[in-house]
Amino acid sequence: MNQRGKDVLEKIKGKLIVSCQARVGWPMYGADIMAAFAAAAEQGGAAGIRATGVDNITRIREKVHLPIIGINKQFSDEYEVYITPTYQSAADILETGAEIIALDATPRRRPGGETPEEILRQIREHYPDALVMGEISTLEEAERIIPMGFDLISTTLSGYTRESQEVKAVNLDLIRQIHAITDIPIIAEGKIRCEQEAVEALKAGAHAVVVGTSITRPEIITERYVEAIREVED
Repeated sequence: MNQRGKDVLEKIKGKLIVSCQARVGWPMYGADIMAAFAAAAEQGGAAGIRATGVDNITRIREKVHLPIIGINKQFSDEYEVYITPTYQSAADILETGAEIIALDATPRRRPGGETPEEILRQIREHYPDALVMGEISTLEEAERIIPMGFDLISTTLSGYTRESQEVKAVNLDLIRQIHAITDIPIIAEGKIRCEQEAVEALKAGAHAVVVGTSITRPEIITERYVEAIREVED
């Protein structure tokens, strides 16, 4: 890892990264809105931004001066893998200047029969300065990718795959288990609903935490309040 990569890791160490994402059809969809969320996150003290898609990341880069974890969500009825599923999807994001590229590193099938190992190898060849993060859902998947040479490991997929469908809250045990077997920085992401859970993730061994829904999905946050109030009424 070069000095640039080390500097990025130091900037996010022990801090909050805010995920600014919205799909077509969601109220907050649009590059301008994502850039506004990112600017608000920077103003609030976030140390980094996670975002998907070339348009969104390009616009965010114009507004904020924080390290960006870039992904490229590409949904398909034929494949379960949708987070940066191919090398080209990674290259498109890396051309925006994103400091970190994240990709699904599970062994599940993806377009073109590519594998995480092959995608990582090509990124190293063509974008040697980029940090590459492997996203997994189970300890077994983490153990599988540790020898591959990823710069970071993320728990993003825990609770979102068939192999981890029993997970309903931030997976602190998974963070602890990974931390016990590797020095690779761990990014905690997924199902973090409040400040205390973010703190607990750091205490469990995470290098940094990513929070998305509980910050940048106002419709979901509103729904939580509505449900809580409804319980009182009932």
